[in-house]
Amino acid sequence: MRVVVVGATGAVGTEVLRILEERNFPVDELVPVASPRSIGRKLEFGGAEVEVAGLRPEVFDGADIAIFDVSEDLSSEWAPVAAERGAVVIDKSSAFRMDDEVPLVVPEINADQVRNRPKGIIATPNCTTTAMVMPLAPLHREWTVNRLVVATYQAASGSGQPGTDELWEQTQLAAKEPEAVREGRAGDVIKGGGTFVHPLALNVLPKCGSVREDGYTSEELKLCHETRKILGIPDLKATATCVRVPVVTGHGVSAHAEFDSDVSVDRAREILAASPGVELADDVDNDVYPTPLDAANQDPCFVGRIRKDLFDDRALEFFSVGDNLRKGAALNAVQIAELLL
Repeated sequence: MRVVVVGATGAVGTEVLRILEERNFPVDELVPVASPRSIGRKLEFGGAEVEVAGLRPEVFDGADIAIFDVSEDLSSEWAPVAAERGAVVIDKSSAFRMDDEVPLVVPEINADQVRNRPKGIIATPNCTTTAMVMPLAPLHREWTVNRLVVATYQAASGSGQPGTDELWEQTQLAAKEPEAVREGRAGDVIKGGGTFVHPLALNVLPKCGSVREDGYTSEELKLCHETRKILGIPDLKATATCVRVPVVTGHGVSAHAEFDSDVSVDRAREILAASPGVELADDVDNDVYPTPLDAANQDPCFVGRIRKDLFDDRALEFFSVGDNLRKGAALNAVQIAELLL
């Protein structure tokens, strides 16, 4: 089993290597691939040191699986090359998610789709989409969802290591000026203009991704389109507002889901408690509900605050959180690789 990991030194790529080891994936030969500045760097894997290679066609020769965690442009160029040389590509970027000839897979939901890969490529969803569809899919199987209204609470690490570093630096600056913070002048101390246009520390930013002509952002449209494809509901009415919050790891989603028939909170809890990859955390009277800190470094998506809409017997509200680097990215890719075995 020859496995190529493209983007092996990035945040998600590093997590992929860790999870391959944790889950004892049968790697006989690992080929880590990264940008030119990382070529020759030694990575620890399987009790040995493995040298990072550069991105060139030959690295995919003889590969069984190639896991890509790079930009959309790089995936668009190189994933077909890897597939042409015989590897099954598992791509984390948005390059192929909406391609009709590329399955978009969350193994707990639509594992059978891995067989339907005419291009030799399997896409994995946006990390925020995963945090929502994991609890939504089993509820959909029970009652059939027909409308979604969603607000997200997305961690800084969703913008990569630079986003995490920027949040940390801004938080440290704020901590050095407690008087300004207490007096509501934190904006005088911490400035945006890097990864985020406005300061993220002590703040929330209701814009993730680029803005489209209709006022929605690319992140909001990804969430809606990907959910339709994963659930197999092309006409699902879905709308979203995506918000960046001063959290390092863990994307949260507040969802209003409308179904074809009357719903039951007790039945929803039963379904979710028995759903693979979902952890029920729903006892608000005792302060049990999902938080990003609970979800960090955990495999399941956590769900709670489950309640029926006060004005609609066919609608549920819930809040879910998932680690955007694990189930939202690296773990989902490795689980797909396991299906290919």
